[in-house]
Amino acid sequence: MHDWCWNIWAFIGLETRTKRITNSCMHTQRYIRSTNIPFSKLPQVYVVLRILTGFSTGGVGLCAFVLATEPVGPSKRGMAGMSTFYFFSGGIALLSGIAYIFQTWRSLYIASSVPSIIFVLVIILFISESPRWYLIRGQNDNAMKIMRAIAVTNGKYLPENVCVARDEEVNDNDQKSIEDRSKEVITGSIVDALKSPLTRIRLFLVVGINFTCSIVYYGLSLNVVNLETNLYINVLVNSVAEIPAYFLSAVLIDRFGRKPLGVGTQWFSGIFCLAGSFMGSKGIWKVVRMACGVWGIFGMAATYNLLFIYAMELFPTVVRNAALGCATQAAQLGAILAPFVVVLGGGLPFMIFGVCGIIGGFLTFYLPETLNKPLYDTMNGMVDGESEA
Repeated sequence: MHDWCWNIWAFIGLETRTKRITNSCMHTQRYIRSTNIPFSKLPQVYVVLRILTGFSTGGVGLCAFVLATEPVGPSKRGMAGMSTFYFFSGGIALLSGIAYIFQTWRSLYIASSVPSIIFVLVIILFISESPRWYLIRGQNDNAMKIMRAIAVTNGKYLPENVCVARDEEVNDNDQKSIEDRSKEVITGSIVDALKSPLTRIRLFLVVGINFTCSIVYYGLSLNVVNLETNLYINVLVNSVAEIPAYFLSAVLIDRFGRKPLGVGTQWFSGIFCLAGSFMGSKGIWKVVRMACGVWGIFGMAATYNLLFIYAMELFPTVVRNAALGCATQAAQLGAILAPFVVVLGGGLPFMIFGVCGIIGGFLTFYLPETLNKPLYDTMNGMVDGESEA
């Protein structure tokens, strides 16, 4: 329930209000509720606060990723998107140390809630809204302000006669002027993504891939309890193993493309998970099984990172956030099911993780390549662009 309910915030924040303000609200609410949980005396109060914390936690990552990648051009988008996940793994690595210091759940709750209030008081001041968000809502002046600020930061200059335009405005041949069209507010929802055959197939595939990847990723993270080794060290090793995975995927994503890399990393993880299922739990084989788990999470971490960028490029701006919300909803469903796989014990969890990795790789075969393709703003713009390609 905690993992699932947070996506409501993601849908609301990404579709109806600015991602910047929503991000701040979610961090504030997470801090207030998480710091109150340790002081709850009744189980009912604890459950309610946990659910409310779930509403304000996970959407933060989705908002932050979209804000970080939407303004970036095709040539640097892969590297920029991959770079955001270094901080995710770094946070998990730090969490293992924090958990070692604060070993009671009440003190750990308080300690892990501090970063949220730091974000609201310090980091949010340096974050601007996505220019694409302004563009599809007819606020071209605000979009240009952001673009000029980006140009100044990069040591560039945008002439005064330069303006931004949506996809269909570039080749607008009807009687309505571009100036009038640019003031229109274009909105979209998950229903629009399902209506279009082009985005409907992509959405189903992305949801399926996120579901299988999430079972493997979170399952391997939780499966450390079955390895009968030091819990804190295992969590630290798994998180550190993700960092080189992000680096390699960032280097290779623009060389080989999203699709081959997505298939390869999932199969890489699946093969090591299948190998781990045949390893014993005694002596040297226990270490070998742990190594298989580390290599498995190495491959799946690269996939998990890649999927955010891949999914973002598969959908136009007007439905991108709703589609990403559905994908992360499926991922959280996989995260909910992962503990039930882990409790099976023995080599069976590794076997299930391996099968999920192989299936996810096959599903990725049916997605189109998006390397060096533009980010479309509207459904019509994507249909026209894909038909011309």
